[in-house]
Amino acid sequence: MRRIRIHRTGAPVALVLPALLAIAFLLLPLIGILARTSWDALGTDLTSPDVVEALRLSLLVSFWAVGLSLLVGVPLAWLLARVRFPGKTLVRSLVLLPMVLPPTVGGVALLLGFGRRGLLGPWLENTFGITLPFHTSGAVVAATFVAMPFLIISLEGTLAGLRPAYEETAASLGASPLRVFLTVTLPMVAPGLVAGAALTWARALGEFGATITFAGNLPGTTQTLPLQVYLLLQDSPEAATSVSLLLLVIAMAVLIALRGRWTGTTVDRSARPGRPPDDTEVPRAEPAGPPVPQERWRLHADVTGFNRLTLDAEPGTTIAVVGPNGAGKTTLLRALLGLTTRAHAELRLGDVDVTSLPPHRRGVAWVPQNGALFPHLGALANTAYGLRAHGLRRGESRRTAQRWLDRLGVGHLAHRKPHQLSGGQAQRVALARALAARPRLLLLDEPLAALDQTTRAQVRHTLRTHLDGFGGVCLIVTHDPVEAVSLADRVLVLDEGRVLQDAPPAEVTRHPRSPWVARMLGRNAWSGTFGPDGLQLTAGGRLVVAEPLADGVRALAVIAPEAVSVHRDRPGGSPRNVWPGTIREITALGSRLRVLVTSDEAPDLVAEITPGAAAELGLAEGVSVWTSVKATEVTLVAL
Repeated sequence: MRRIRIHRTGAPVALVLPALLAIAFLLLPLIGILARTSWDALGTDLTSPDVVEALRLSLLVSFWAVGLSLLVGVPLAWLLARVRFPGKTLVRSLVLLPMVLPPTVGGVALLLGFGRRGLLGPWLENTFGITLPFHTSGAVVAATFVAMPFLIISLEGTLAGLRPAYEETAASLGASPLRVFLTVTLPMVAPGLVAGAALTWARALGEFGATITFAGNLPGTTQTLPLQVYLLLQDSPEAATSVSLLLLVIAMAVLIALRGRWTGTTVDRSARPGRPPDDTEVPRAEPAGPPVPQERWRLHADVTGFNRLTLDAEPGTTIAVVGPNGAGKTTLLRALLGLTTRAHAELRLGDVDVTSLPPHRRGVAWVPQNGALFPHLGALANTAYGLRAHGLRRGESRRTAQRWLDRLGVGHLAHRKPHQLSGGQAQRVALARALAARPRLLLLDEPLAALDQTTRAQVRHTLRTHLDGFGGVCLIVTHDPVEAVSLADRVLVLDEGRVLQDAPPAEVTRHPRSPWVARMLGRNAWSGTFGPDGLQLTAGGRLVVAEPLADGVRALAVIAPEAVSVHRDRPGGSPRNVWPGTIREITALGSRLRVLVTSDEAPDLVAEITPGAAAELGLAEGVSVWTSVKATEVTLVAL
């Protein structure tokens, strides 16, 4: 019997020993405090009038410092995380500077800036009668100067981890930037904000150097607890140790409560474990169809930049936007939203030119790939969000939202949070939220991509039902040919920002003008130039066709997989196109098999056959075969 050996890689001694020394170096002073504390006198030391007064003053200063840090630090953190501006690196360095600057140097800098002979001090004193040095307010300023960077860094890290899609979706629902910040951004970054505020408070509570330099050491005015420790060291070392223990316990309590999460990374609660799988969705009968819209909005857009196209559509039109990765599909949607500088859209909806309007005033609703349901709100509150942003009262907005959830078959889930919804349920809620806002233009960015096949079919049917009653225009980005054909009235094919084809689905299916679209539809697609001997393929080889084109015309040859015959020996008879090759891959597609054949004489070719035919021919990966295509089975599309 063969033995299985498990090799475990141990940590190298050369690293472990210095690491243990570092731990001992950090731990020994703390043990010293515990060992030297006079436990019998601890209560007496901590309740002495001077210590109690210093503690009161420290709490006052630290809480004021947190308040000031929140007032100015939160906007600065948002600016650093969300806005690009010249000198951003310098500003971030200024934020970090108090953390590396010697506290006494910080106190001197505060004196030169806000002192009586400083740059701003005389103006503050003469205009408002405010004197900061050697005053409690000076201790607050010193503590804020030293501690505020902890809040900014923590919150900036959280904001950087927050996907902009949530804020952009809120804006597309009609929420102003301030409303987005207060109702979406702040609730979602709350863990980082709380962690930063706690660290700021703890740092302000223990501030010493900047305080004594800028505000002095005046009992009852600026003599905080750390300064009290400094004085006690001279007269009563035991009492100083007791007070130091108190500050140590407070600091450790803050760190233990935060459990190392001081950087405040954002947790996407919509992706928590325990989210129901899609197959748990309970189908509900949908009430009567969607409401008849009171207004109808046609679309006209001239897009420049990376995307270069003109788009016109009548009310009620659904356009599927397809193309390879990097074709500019999402950029087009973001240009219509006014959320990108990569492309610019001159946009008219109905008789209204919305080009110069900000995203929240355009009447353009966006459903991103994952739905971007706000994780801190339930399904009903999510759906009512756009209505509230447009000024509708709470009661009416919730009743309207409930009706929309009922129409999309998820009304019974109104009070569930996003992480309690399956993928299909979440997409229906996201769609209900967008439609409830009554947009003039609806943008769907691969809304069904994350769903399994069964749920995708259910949601696709629901979507089709409600798009039929939509009074505006809908653009839906998709890579799924079934979605493009079943949902859209037109298919817009993009490549490198340009339009390759804009036609009804049936026309695109019969005559795709892009190799990518042909392959998306499951066809073989070979490009080339027509010559005397047929189509000279760009990838090498020649293709004989039944209906020739003029010499020099570029064309796309489209061959259905079921039109490709596979043989073990060279076929005889009528086929004009015959190539030897090797099977590289066999995959199942429903009740049939798709066989990928590579050849030195032609581009890769996909054939579709039955499992019985594959077994009869003895097909397997690596087997040599012959493929053939009749000239009459080739469709040419001039490019």
